[in-house]
Amino acid sequence: MKQVNGEKLLASLGEGVKDVRGRLTPDAPMDRVTWFQAGGLAELMFQPHDVDDLVTFLKILPEEVPLTVVGVGSNLLVRDGGIPGVVLRLSAKGFGQVDLVGENRIKAGAICPDKHVAAMAMDNGIGGFAFYYGIPGSIGGALRMNAGANGTETADRVVEVHAVDRSGNRHVLSKADMGYSYRHSSAPAGLIFTHGIFEGYADERAKIRQEMDAVRQHRETVQPVKEKTGGSTFKNPEGHSAWKLIDEAGCRGLVCGGAQMSSLHCNFMINTGHAGGYDLEYLGEMVRQRVFEHSGIRLEWEIKRLGIFMPGREVKPYQGVASE
Repeated sequence: MKQVNGEKLLASLGEGVKDVRGRLTPDAPMDRVTWFQAGGLAELMFQPHDVDDLVTFLKILPEEVPLTVVGVGSNLLVRDGGIPGVVLRLSAKGFGQVDLVGENRIKAGAICPDKHVAAMAMDNGIGGFAFYYGIPGSIGGALRMNAGANGTETADRVVEVHAVDRSGNRHVLSKADMGYSYRHSSAPAGLIFTHGIFEGYADERAKIRQEMDAVRQHRETVQPVKEKTGGSTFKNPEGHSAWKLIDEAGCRGLVCGGAQMSSLHCNFMINTGHAGGYDLEYLGEMVRQRVFEHSGIRLEWEIKRLGIFMPGREVKPYQGVASE
C-alpha cells in the first residue's frame, strides 16, 4: 500500500529545484537503504552533491515540509508506512572524504564510514581511533549519538563539528556545544552535520593495527556481522548490560514474524528473511516488556525508528514501559 506521493511533493518545490545539482528521487524505497532491508518509501529523497548544494536545497524547501536525515542506514528502523516529506541522504562523493588537517588531526565527512577513519588514523600513526573499526556506521551518526566501543567514545576524539541548519545557515560547534553524554548529544536536533574534526595522539602503527585486529576479531566472534541487523538494539542502562538483561529475561533467540533477537548476541535484532518494520519494532517492544517484568528495568531504544505505521499495524509501547 503506497502511503506517499513524491512526484507531487517534488512538483510543489517549483522552479528552484533547477539550481539543485544533487539527486532527487520521489517515492524512494528505504529497504534499499537500511541494513535491516525493511521499511516503506521516502516521499522524496535528496542526495546533495556537496555542502553548497545542500544549502541551496534547504533555502528552497518550505518550512512546513518535514525533513529527515539518514546516514548509511546501519542503526535505522523505518516503519512500513514510509517517511513523509524529504529524506536527506548525504552522498559519499560530497560528504565521504577523510583527510589529515594537522598533526594528529583528522577531518571526516558525515557519511564517511567509521572504520575508514580508523584506517586513516592507523596509516598515519595516529592513536585513539581503533574503536571506530568495530562500529558499523558513519561519522554523522557517531557525532549525533556519541558512538563508542571498547572504552572509547566519539566525545573523546572530537574537536569541532560543522553543520547546516534547516534554513541553510552554517554552524561550527565545539565539543562543549555538542553536550555529549552516554550515546547522546544535546546539539539541536535540526542541525545537519556535514563533517567533524577529530584529534588523536602519535602512536606506533603496529600497535594500532593490533588494536584494530582485536576489535575486528571480537566483533566477528560475538556479533552477527553477516546478518541483516542494525547493531545494538538497546542502550546499556546505567550499571547494567542490555544483553544480560535480555538474556536473563529469556529473550535470546526470541522471534516475531521474520524478526529475531540474535542467538549469538541477544542485543542484536536481525531480519531473518522478509521482516517488515512492524515485525522488528513489535519484537523490540516485546523484549522491553519482558525485561521490565523480569528486572524492573526500562530498556531504551538505541536504534533510531523513523516514519509512520501502516493503518492497522501500529506498534504501541507495552504497558508499564515508557516510550522515548
